[in-house]
Amino acid sequence: MPAHLFRPVRIGIVAGEASGDILGAGLLSELRKKYPDMVVEGIGGPLMQAQGCHSFFAQDRLAVMGLVEPLKRLPELLRIRRFLREHFRATPPDVFIGIDSPDFNLQLECSLRQSGVKTAHYVSPSVWAWRQGRLGKIARAADLVLTLFPFEEAFYRKHASTYTDLQVVCVGHPLADSIPMQTDTVAARAALGLPAAAQIIALLPGSRAGEVSRMGDLFFQVARWCWQRNPQMSFLIPAANVARKLQLLAMQARYPDVPVRLVLGQSQVCMAAADIVLMASGTTTLEAMLLKKPMVVAYKLYALSFAVISRLLKVPYVALPNLLANELLVPELLQQEATVEKLGGALLSLLADENQRSILGERFTGLHLDLARNANLSAAQAVQALIERV
Repeated sequence: MPAHLFRPVRIGIVAGEASGDILGAGLLSELRKKYPDMVVEGIGGPLMQAQGCHSFFAQDRLAVMGLVEPLKRLPELLRIRRFLREHFRATPPDVFIGIDSPDFNLQLECSLRQSGVKTAHYVSPSVWAWRQGRLGKIARAADLVLTLFPFEEAFYRKHASTYTDLQVVCVGHPLADSIPMQTDTVAARAALGLPAAAQIIALLPGSRAGEVSRMGDLFFQVARWCWQRNPQMSFLIPAANVARKLQLLAMQARYPDVPVRLVLGQSQVCMAAADIVLMASGTTTLEAMLLKKPMVVAYKLYALSFAVISRLLKVPYVALPNLLANELLVPELLQQEATVEKLGGALLSLLADENQRSILGERFTGLHLDLARNANLSAAQAVQALIERV
């Protein structure tokens, strides 16, 4: 008989980034309906804390990126992980849930699972794309993996005979639940004070300083190239934050003739208002797809990084719509292929081809339907089943 029948359910949980805070809050909200008096502790942001999670450390202490910063912060990260390991071993939760942040969470999950704690990992590491050797570590670390995309679940099923104890459930993506099936472009334009009948291209060069420094000038040049061939069009760039807006404003000063409007935040509204989107590869390609917006995807890395990563990649595509469809639905122009002429030509071609845009809208709708699985509830049901497992 499960021990929690005689006491409140205890949940350990760690989310190291803002995106994980969103997932964690949705999951905890649904679990709270099953276990109203549950006790939740670990690391979470403001949304998880609002759902009753006691956070031992500020979430941003885990949010490190790049190569140098994690090394500089390694002693602190190891201290935090050691504290969590000792705490949850001394007072075992009914389940421990690591949300994303695999470099931090998988090792912690592995230690706790070895001591008898049931463990779940929410958001699969991209083993389907590269470093497939991590499958063994994931199988040692987690009783349950919750994936966001169907192709991830299929990848684990392909290796099921090797990792027989690992349960994998695709819960879908919360964005697919929150974004409507039909996008109101007119309302989005009204919200931004834009004419309903304008020709608008949204430019999304990335949300990080390094991405904007690599992609920003290129996107401004593409805008100029397109505008010179079609002076009726105008451009929107949503800046992820104040720092990115200042960075983009400095770039924009070099292109005073091009009608580009910078908007602070509101990336979804800007994409909804656009006819087409030019964007850096990343999770925003999923948002554009769910908004049913035709897109051209570009990306550039430093030469050495691209040389290493391109040799490690095990998938033929990088844009999420193409990965989800398992075919080249939207153009991907990477590294040397990401030129002004090729990107501009792809945008103008899409803008002129109404039939192609219609076909893309239908395909995107089908992919949207496949991802809309009530992710919060689906994740909670899978975690509840793990808790109840005797």
